Amino acid sequence: MFLTFKKWTALYLLTLLLLFVGFAAILWQGSAVNASKNLRLETAKELVLIIDPGHGGVDGGAVGADGTVESQINLAIGLQMEELAQLIGLDTRMTRREDVSIHDPEAQTIRAKKVSDLKNRAALINAVPGGVLVSLHQNSLPTAPNVRGAQVFYNGVPGSKELAEAVQAALNDVLNASPKMPEQTGSGVYLMAHSEAPSILVECGFLSNAEETALLNTQPHQTKLSLVILTAALAHLMQPEAEMPPAVSEPK
Repeated sequence: MFLTFKKWTALYLLTLLLLFVGFAAILWQGSAVNASKNLRLETAKELVLIIDPGHGGVDGGAVGADGTVESQINLAIGLQMEELAQLIGLDTRMTRREDVSIHDPEAQTIRAKKVSDLKNRAALINAVPGGVLVSLHQNSLPTAPNVRGAQVFYNGVPGSKELAEAVQAALNDVLNASPKMPEQTGSGVYLMAHSEAPSILVECGFLSNAEETALLNTQPHQTKLSLVILTAALAHLMQPEAEMPPAVSEPK
């Protein structure tokens, strides 16, 4: 047991070290995240990071040519992001922590389960005071299998666009061979349209690209994605001028 404890202690310390190394590396590229040199660390006390691994259960999302299921990749990245965030004391919420759909029991058809799942995720997100949403997904474009890279989308809530720009800039600098631009989602993306929190949706890669799919299945790449998204988001949100969601008083 002692050896196991020592092993996991070393692993956590290494992970924490990597987190701060990653944080420093991204901040070093000042233009990438437009971060202030005087980060207000106390801002983190006002923030609840809501991590949404997209799809799950009956809704696997996109599927790669090799059988890779989107929902499982989303969950793996989300769980790593949660662990890293908690290591630095950040309050987090997960919309799911297993490969499940969070639909209501009375939903019977696959369509009904998908609709119920999205409504429940939106309700969960909107019930979190000070919440900021990061929804994790994988893209797919079978007609253009050479297309790859991570892209960030945002909703219309104040602060979302700026957060998306910061995360996209970091992804472009650290991971993307060709830069991508953040884009606003329309009413067709239910969760983003119904989230009342500042929200971004990160398409971490293309499952229609065989090389990128292989990368997305590896833990080092998943960790890199988690680090880049988390550190870029925090670097932006901890700036004094960053727009935070209003604090909501707890009911007495």
